[in-house]
Amino acid sequence: MKRLLLLLLSIVTLQAHDVPGSAVALDFHPDSVSAELTLPLQELELSFKQPLLDNPASVIERYKPQLQSYIAEHIQPMAPDGRPWAVEVAEMKLQLGSAPFDLIAEVRMTPPPGASPRKFCFNYSIINHEVMTHRAMVFVRNDWDTAVFSGHPETLGMLQFVVTGMDIDRSRGSWTQGFRSVFRHGIQHISEGTDHLLFLLVLLLPAPLLAAGKRWSDPVGVKTTVMRLLKIVSAFTLGHSLTLALAGLGWLRLPSQPVEVMIAVSILVSAVHAIRPWFAGKEAWIAIGFGLIHGLAFASTLESQGFSTWHLALNILAFNLGIEAMQLFVVLCLAPWLVLLSRTKAYAVIRIGGAIFAGVAALGWIAERGLGWPNPIEHAVTALAAHGWWIVAILAAATLLALLMNKSKQAAVIP
Repeated sequence: MKRLLLLLLSIVTLQAHDVPGSAVALDFHPDSVSAELTLPLQELELSFKQPLLDNPASVIERYKPQLQSYIAEHIQPMAPDGRPWAVEVAEMKLQLGSAPFDLIAEVRMTPPPGASPRKFCFNYSIINHEVMTHRAMVFVRNDWDTAVFSGHPETLGMLQFVVTGMDIDRSRGSWTQGFRSVFRHGIQHISEGTDHLLFLLVLLLPAPLLAAGKRWSDPVGVKTTVMRLLKIVSAFTLGHSLTLALAGLGWLRLPSQPVEVMIAVSILVSAVHAIRPWFAGKEAWIAIGFGLIHGLAFASTLESQGFSTWHLALNILAFNLGIEAMQLFVVLCLAPWLVLLSRTKAYAVIRIGGAIFAGVAALGWIAERGLGWPNPIEHAVTALAAHGWWIVAILAAATLLALLMNKSKQAAVIP
């Protein structure tokens, strides 16, 4: 009885302290499952029974083979029919930047022939079999078929001293579920990316007009305007699709700061062009050129997520289609009113006013992203973007009013 009381007292004392736990992040692949293990050295030392904290920086150098063997022995996935999975510790590294210090291990788990990689019993006892108070949180970090990715993991449960296994079943879902989720993510990304849309819309402002020297003059025909709009939108799509694919596949990388500054510069260039012709007739080339820069910014949301090559290709395709769908929707909402309004004298006010607003916003972003200065115009841009339907409604009302006034003037001239 005395021993039992002492044991209970020791458990309560340990639980009262902040004991670091482990984390198990699972990434599901078509034929295997990988796991990233975050193991606190303080707890691992107790179960591994070696003085890891004496010299944390040399842990891997001193114990790499033993640690690999130890970790592999204490991870035992089992197929539903009882057959064991193959387990391989692929890589290890240390996190020594802040306490508690951690060993991070990459593990590849492969099911036996004929067994599904999406349904198994996950048996885990690296630390929790020795340290009674230790807990290991298990979660899914990447699983395309159930749309788990993009920094939104799904918690599966917790393993501890008395619970060292859990049944995992990811057999639900399909590739279309992940595709739809990434497609929606692309729509959301471009709808919230006001700088990307602002560049495209400002480039469209002079599309219905004819350049005469250093000024915009009479409107061109509807067919010509539509062709210009298609060329600009298609060129922008081609530009950002190319760099989105290259960056998403990891073949092209640039620091985010210069990319974001160049995006703001692209808006400023388009704004100047909307006020006075700067590259009349070459809008498509400008769109494809700056589209390459915008694509690098889109790709920042497609950082490596543990996907296979096939799923990464689907990821890039779905995300890009979402971007295109949202872009096309915005253009279809605004372009008809711009074309009609260009037939009236009021269009000059809309064109120049919109260009000035975009230019000021671009200067604010350049100062913020390039120099770290505060950007007061950011709040106005965000507020306007949040009321996009009101902008369309106001533009439609202004167009109809301008057309009615123009018609009234023409009727008054006719005797």
